[in-house]
Amino acid sequence: MGEKNIIIVRKYHSPCGELTLGSFGEELCLCDWQSGRHRSRTIGRLQRMLDAELEDGTSRVIDMAASQLDEYFAGARRTFDIPLLFSGTEFQRTVWHELLKIPYGTTVSYGTIARNIAMPKAVRAVANANGANPISIFAPCHRVIGSDNSLTGYGGGLEVKEFLLRLENAF
Repeated sequence: MGEKNIIIVRKYHSPCGELTLGSFGEELCLCDWQSGRHRSRTIGRLQRMLDAELEDGTSRVIDMAASQLDEYFAGARRTFDIPLLFSGTEFQRTVWHELLKIPYGTTVSYGTIARNIAMPKAVRAVANANGANPISIFAPCHRVIGSDNSLTGYGGGLEVKEFLLRLENAF
């Protein structure tokens, strides 16, 4: 039997809740809220897609991610430069890459993302992909809101989403 792939995971304490950071090789593959409603599904999907087991520890990319998160929460960082590994369907990865284009301090609707990826009728599918994003904050799913400017579901909870948008002066 060959060696099992490993996703290294470490907890990160943010001002608005506990996150789990995960790396696979030299890329960040996970930044997920510990209290998130989709947490077990997110972890399970990552393990399946990467054929990997979780192992507590840290890595260079996790340490970099934690440092950049510290700067973000201190108001000293608006963009991230961590190598990301998105594990999902082709459609999900398309949506998650679109999230990377949303500037700090702004919000967009699910409909806008659907139009930006040339699938204007796929609003519900975009919302589902957004909700399945395994790399919160770095791929800023918190910046996606309802077309009526309402705060809609967020894996870490609406209070966390509001906290992040207020931090960025977007709410």
